[in-house]
Amino acid sequence: MSYQIQLFAGVAEQIGSSQVEIALPEPASLIEIRETLCSLYPQIQSIIQQCFFAVNESYTTIDTTVSYQDQIAVIPPVSGGEPPYLCTLTNDEINVNELMKHVSNRHAGAILAFVGIVREFTGDKQTIHLEYEGYAKMAIQTMYQICDEIQERWPAAEVAMTHRLGVLQPEDISIAIVVATPHRPAAFEAGRYAIERFKKIVPIWKKEKWSDGSEWIGEQSGTPWNPLI
Repeated sequence: MSYQIQLFAGVAEQIGSSQVEIALPEPASLIEIRETLCSLYPQIQSIIQQCFFAVNESYTTIDTTVSYQDQIAVIPPVSGGEPPYLCTLTNDEINVNELMKHVSNRHAGAILAFVGIVREFTGDKQTIHLEYEGYAKMAIQTMYQICDEIQERWPAAEVAMTHRLGVLQPEDISIAIVVATPHRPAAFEAGRYAIERFKKIVPIWKKEKWSDGSEWIGEQSGTPWNPLI
């Protein structure tokens, strides 16, 4: 028996596979799994130190022990109810008006829409296209988690969010988050909270293709990335 490890973004690219098998006794700790990965694939030693692990589609600590039946994933730094929330991933163009219709209600006096756009230029650097990849089931779960957190802080809020996957061109919409509240201050606050949490915990990555190269991008700058806080 062996552990099946799912890989994403830059880690998968370095290894050349989206899944690997590791032969270790059962149970094993994620620390042992990480050390074994580094031993087998020394090219990922630097990037894996920035990664977290997910077990059965939930973030967990590195000292967690796992069995062969567990779903284990290495989560690089990312770019987190059930209905009535609308949380989706799509390969198609995003329709912001449809999201606004979903959250509109008789108690809402304000609807705020955050729309993320693929920009062509960052300073002098030209982006040819972006490629988005996601850990789909966990991404949806963490999107629901964000909606739950918003409802706790702003109980009257209605939320809808979606992110596009695949190859996107400059000026394409990559993400849309729409929040409806009775008054505008709460809409601004909840909308900002939603996008900041989304960028921190939802396992979606982007690969930037420039005129002179490419790179997987995550929320890696500043303080160390930690989706558990």
